[in-house]
Amino acid sequence: MYSRTQARTSRGVAVGAVVVSLSLTLSACAVANSDSAGTTAGGDVVRIVLPQEPPTLEPCDANLTSTGVVVRSNITEPLVERDPTSGELEPLLATEWQQTEPDTWTFTLREGVTFSDGTPFDAEAAAHSIDRAVNGTFGCNVEGYVFGDTELEVDAADATHLTVTTPEPDPILPLRLSFIEIVPASTSDTEKVREPVGTGPYKIEDWQAGTKLTLAANESYWGEAPAFPTAEYQWREEGTVRAAMITGGEADVATGLAPEDGLGDAGVDYPNNETTAVRATGTYAPLDDIRVRHAINYAIDRGSIVDSLFEGYAEVASQLVPDGVVGHNPDLEPWPYDPEKAKALIAEAEADGVPTDTEIRLISRTGLFPKVEETVEVVQKALEDVGLNVSIEMMDTAASVQYQSRPFPEDTGPYLMLVQHGNQAGDAAFTVDQYMLSDGAQSTFGTDELDAQIKAAGKEQDEGRQQAYADVFADEPEAIGQFAYIAHMTGIIGLSDQVSYTPNSATGDEMRLAEMTPAG
Repeated sequence: MYSRTQARTSRGVAVGAVVVSLSLTLSACAVANSDSAGTTAGGDVVRIVLPQEPPTLEPCDANLTSTGVVVRSNITEPLVERDPTSGELEPLLATEWQQTEPDTWTFTLREGVTFSDGTPFDAEAAAHSIDRAVNGTFGCNVEGYVFGDTELEVDAADATHLTVTTPEPDPILPLRLSFIEIVPASTSDTEKVREPVGTGPYKIEDWQAGTKLTLAANESYWGEAPAFPTAEYQWREEGTVRAAMITGGEADVATGLAPEDGLGDAGVDYPNNETTAVRATGTYAPLDDIRVRHAINYAIDRGSIVDSLFEGYAEVASQLVPDGVVGHNPDLEPWPYDPEKAKALIAEAEADGVPTDTEIRLISRTGLFPKVEETVEVVQKALEDVGLNVSIEMMDTAASVQYQSRPFPEDTGPYLMLVQHGNQAGDAAFTVDQYMLSDGAQSTFGTDELDAQIKAAGKEQDEGRQQAYADVFADEPEAIGQFAYIAHMTGIIGLSDQVSYTPNSATGDEMRLAEMTPAG
């Protein structure tokens, strides 16, 4: 266990910490009908416009991008958090942690912290939050994303000490727990909440569904008060409208923008750790034949998508994580664009009786990223050009999530899904466990052999962990071929001259309001 002092620049407090080294590498126009038209940040209000309204503010679903970007480290906080630049874990509601037994971690909790409703924060609240999110039965998204089927034993030894025990030794348990947002012990453990209570610098003041969400500074916050006493969120689906709200002075921060949206100098780009891919269901013909799934890979011209649709603000992908994530394999090359090879594979499968003319649904979420509709259309045409029958279905967040995560709907027939995965934790476990295990939260199938390989990789540390996960990424295409990777994305936000903020790789999932200050 190593001792160090952390400077919490975003919250303006210095805290002592004892942490375990995990050895992880780790034409603008006026916008009509805007409720915030005519107002300015003025040092009091920061105005943010998102592509979509959050479907929920339930903390145990905060790993969903559209929820986490509002909730995480704003309304609620975890025990520890990962610095998105250095990759190191930093203390938050826990000040110290150590592996006291091979399968047990002990956390020392911060004293003098209260929730925004005045309830004291203690080990009982932390234990309840972890048990609720991981061992609960009401479908927390973070359970599948971070923990899978793992059950945790959580014990509040006293008010300031918490122990967490895993079925098997887990070298990255503190990193996993950074995804658990802490709520009061009184929070329901049988149903989700719409407006959570947390320990963060903000609390929910008003949520006018379909119109606006307002957060107010939490007067009882344990750290330094945020620079902006109020934060207002609105949502507009069209990127050009979000950009125009920035250039027209109606918003201060806009997310999910594209180069052509008209931001000019107000646009700020950043590497966002998101990877776009097409995921195949492997349980319905013709997608249950690996030749067809390989044909899909050969049919997609990734370079053209990156150059033409993304205007170079992306990098062609050969795997589901970008460089910088533990397990990224630097030796992998993207699938070559070879439509003739794709046609030959489909013809070979058809000759063996595979019904290659069966309609395949191509599903994606509206607002997933700029030009998502155009990307889906390009993929559809590419697959039809090599002989597949593909129909497009664009859905909102609530409708698409049932196809993205388990439990999947029954009798869906064959479908492809355009997904975007962000590994903000910096470790491949958070990718392969959910996307490549047979029963992973966002995996449609797999093999016993690859499952065993993934689970063995999760027990490794240091260089052994890096190599084991790199091997998983190298082996998956031939063993399973569930994905056609497209691109590692670059994010673009709009920033008014009223606000100072530096985006980082976590901004798309966790945009910390406390890091925003009035410009000048």
